Amino acid sequence: MKIYTKTGDKGTSSLLGGTRVAKYHDRLECYGTIDELNSHIGVVRDLCNNNAVCEILAHIQHTLFTIGSYLANEKPHERTTPILSTQHIELLEKTIDTYTEELPKLTHFILPAGDIVSSQTHVCRTVCRRAERLIVKLSESTHIEETVIIYINRLSDFLFVLARKFLKDVNKQEITWNPLL
Repeated sequence: MKIYTKTGDKGTSSLLGGTRVAKYHDRLECYGTIDELNSHIGVVRDLCNNNAVCEILAHIQHTLFTIGSYLANEKPHERTTPILSTQHIELLEKTIDTYTEELPKLTHFILPAGDIVSSQTHVCRTVCRRAERLIVKLSESTHIEETVIIYINRLSDFLFVLARKFLKDVNKQEITWNPLL
């Protein structure tokens, strides 16, 4: 199978269902940003030294592929794509709660810095927030399952907590925002 198809050479791409749309179509922006997030999470996995965290990140990457396929599917009533369940959200929430218990109480805004894996996790968080904004925008014109929006929202929370955990695990201090600088 060839990797190039030449079908996108004129600036269009095909949704699941066959409709050709511009490469800047809202759906493509959404699942393209999910793909970008997935790639950044892959970098975090490669930098991570904690097997349990790596397993969660792998689970998240698979879930992001599920979300991407859902967002690419223009006719979910005709073509079935994998389903995102509340269990995916609950896993994130349980992990957030567990990690938060280990962390110092948050009393100030913190800068996304301090260690490469933590900083890269903050990059993931910001890309996740962009994906969330795009998906919410798409939901104004297209039905989007509520679990997708909730999952992406919760994922950005998870990534924030994970970035803090990475700093704690290597005994580095969080850098608090100084509004007077």
